[in-house]
Amino acid sequence: MKLKKLFRDLSIESIKGSKEVEITGLCANSKLVVPGNLFIAKKGGHYDGAEFISEAVSAGAVAVLTDLYDPFLSKDVTQVIHPDVASIEGDLAKIFYDSPSESLFTVGITGTNGKTTSAYLIKYLFDSIDKPCGLIGSVEYLVGSHRYEATHTTPDVITNQKLLREMIHETCEAAVMEVTSHALCQGRVEGIQFNVAIFANLTQDHLDYHGNMEAYAESKASLFSGLDPKSGVAVVNKDSPWCKKVLENCPATVFTFAIDEEADLQARNLVLTGAGSECEILYKGEVYPFSWNLVGRFNIYNLLGVISAGLCYGIKLPKILSVLKTSPLVAGRLNTVDNDLGIKIYVDFAHTEDALRNVLRCLSELKSRKLITVFGCGGDRDRSKRPLMGKAAEEGSDYVILTSDNPRSENPQAICDEVLTGFEGKDFEVEVDRRLAIRRALDLAEEGDMILIAGKGHETYQQFAHRTIEFNDQKIAAELCAEKIHA
Repeated sequence: MKLKKLFRDLSIESIKGSKEVEITGLCANSKLVVPGNLFIAKKGGHYDGAEFISEAVSAGAVAVLTDLYDPFLSKDVTQVIHPDVASIEGDLAKIFYDSPSESLFTVGITGTNGKTTSAYLIKYLFDSIDKPCGLIGSVEYLVGSHRYEATHTTPDVITNQKLLREMIHETCEAAVMEVTSHALCQGRVEGIQFNVAIFANLTQDHLDYHGNMEAYAESKASLFSGLDPKSGVAVVNKDSPWCKKVLENCPATVFTFAIDEEADLQARNLVLTGAGSECEILYKGEVYPFSWNLVGRFNIYNLLGVISAGLCYGIKLPKILSVLKTSPLVAGRLNTVDNDLGIKIYVDFAHTEDALRNVLRCLSELKSRKLITVFGCGGDRDRSKRPLMGKAAEEGSDYVILTSDNPRSENPQAICDEVLTGFEGKDFEVEVDRRLAIRRALDLAEEGDMILIAGKGHETYQQFAHRTIEFNDQKIAAELCAEKIHA
């Protein structure tokens, strides 16, 4: 695409250099520039892209978008001047990739918990009715037959548009995205037209970034205020106390779901067991019995959000339920670890107070003996939730082994010390080595007991200050079970 076409409909300050130059791609990271790229020199949280223009040009950038003209830059490089580079990055990506979301039925899911499970279930639903669906989420990016490791739950705005365009090339008809509060604040979904936006829930997390719950809610609300009044639908959990807040400036049609409140779509008469869940779905005066293999009340909320997305697309409710009845488990979400010890072992991604309480409440209803929880809190993340998670773990478990999650740059013991301020009793111990903590839980457990290993779920690594190691809770737990059997 020629540069003049890329900027034709955008308001910019000036262009210094040739407008006829051919742009092969957009890039905001100088280390990833390839010949023919337009380098977007935006200011970030820690760096100013303008400092890396020379590096980008050396790598082959033929044009740069910057806030200040550099008279010393090679005349062969076109400089596009705009006072706020980041503000038009999303528009540029949308133009360059030819508005891909407008050719897809695009679903965005936001909320503290449940985004990943809901996203996979929506993909499963659409794939099952021969409407191929791409996925962008915390575990991976799925584009037709291609799979990419996720770098972020919601990647940067250029990558998002690129993935959506690739989905069209791969004959996808729909796309589902997990949309984080960070992504919304940083403009990573700018230029994406969502047909459906789902609000799952809002509980404490990321206050290190947002400062308070009100600001956190406002970030979520921006997904709904940006919906198209004619084509967009806001699907919201009416049981959430933040429901009204996220809808304050929403111009689109609203569709509600709930368990406790009156809503457009409801679940009632829940029966929750270790083998799955049963409930009745109420919609337009009709009652539909339903059962599936996902456990817990929180998964009924996920179910309602997924059903809502299907209804918005035009799928009949009986068809939706028949598909979801056989839906697969989602990686790292209350997965079991097979073993011959007679111990029920679960691995779950729960890494917020609310998610941990939900999982522990679910397992407490199923247990016949002790419930031992192994968990930790991530480093360089919201510190205010640490004692709250400690309290949740203690209240929901018979015994807790506090350990490391991803310490990152922090001291693992120091993180544990902050978590411990939420404990009141003595039914816990600390073992900062996560592998040893899981082994300790197995040593303490007896036949019929339950162990929950929480916090990392699907993750296959553990991050420390200066190194990242391979670590998968499910794999490690299985290995330790085998060792114990053969000891």
